[in-house]
Amino acid sequence: MILANLVMISEIPAPTFSEQRRVQFLMDRFTEYGLQNCSTDEVDNALGILPGEEGKRNILVVAHMDTSFDTSADHSVTVEPDRVLGPGVGDNGLGLAVLATLPRALEEIGVQLRSNVLLMGSSRSLGRGDIEGLRFFLSNTNLPVSAGVCIEGVKLGRISYSSIGMIRCEISYTVPEEYDWTRFGAVGSIVVINEVINRILEIPLPRRPRTSIVLSSIEGGKSFDKLAKTAVLRFEIRSESDQMVLELRDQIEYIVAEVSSNTGAEVTFDVFAHRNPGGIAFSHPLATHAREIMRTLNIKPRISPSTSELSAFIDRDIPALTLGITDGENLNERGESIQIDPIFRGLTQLLGLIMAIDEGCCDEP
Repeated sequence: MILANLVMISEIPAPTFSEQRRVQFLMDRFTEYGLQNCSTDEVDNALGILPGEEGKRNILVVAHMDTSFDTSADHSVTVEPDRVLGPGVGDNGLGLAVLATLPRALEEIGVQLRSNVLLMGSSRSLGRGDIEGLRFFLSNTNLPVSAGVCIEGVKLGRISYSSIGMIRCEISYTVPEEYDWTRFGAVGSIVVINEVINRILEIPLPRRPRTSIVLSSIEGGKSFDKLAKTAVLRFEIRSESDQMVLELRDQIEYIVAEVSSNTGAEVTFDVFAHRNPGGIAFSHPLATHAREIMRTLNIKPRISPSTSELSAFIDRDIPALTLGITDGENLNERGESIQIDPIFRGLTQLLGLIMAIDEGCCDEP
């Protein structure tokens, strides 16, 4: 059933802000299982509630619905004996498939939880979406959330319970139509962007707090025989210190302004995503029980900070973590694939953690 849901979900294109067809698929699954309050909201989140025997606690289990592939990509999925191949199967088709199958899995193992489990496919998570779906839900729900679990398809052993500071930026250079190409330094937008990159690489980064600048993508130009009139650079600034993130943002913004003034090009510096550092401690019972469950299942924990949905929980002071379900390769690239066999242990760790939360094992003293 997980594989069937995985194929059907992954073959539905869902770039950020266009997740409506996946919303409908999840709503159909939630309705089939008889979940309560199956509904969507203003930002296209899909929600269903699996009621508990007591209902005194609400556990929010969430997987993001959008992918980095646009509608023009071939979304065909191939199932082989040991793996599944297709765009977005690992990020985050499998996470959604597990979410959609979770009520059936609990039924199959005969577990009746005391707590309510809120199952949600979150919208507008990636890129410019800036985890808007989960932020909106947590800001507007009347249900008190006791704990959160974020499901990611890859990688088994991944466990995140803290977030680093981050801002996501885009620098766009455009040469105006009336630009004087005879002026000194008229070299086109690609060379200008390259100069910005070189200046960014010269910025000294501290060893403590740990800090990095990730240059994510660059594009520009249209043909061999024309100087490029447009170019775009996308990057992230990451640090354990939010203050360091902001200082680096200011430095890069100054670099952009200076280079622009020297070339006469039009420039925009756009910051469209921000994460605050934080999270639960290594010793928090939720983190401790998650690691113990992994060790029991012979899963080696891979502890790393996250900048995904976990940040929305952190902003609301809700204890939460992110788990991976299986192993995979070529994430967000052509040839993306995931392994089938590890899915069973990945699902088992998720069920074990939900049961531990339900029993109160993960509450702070």
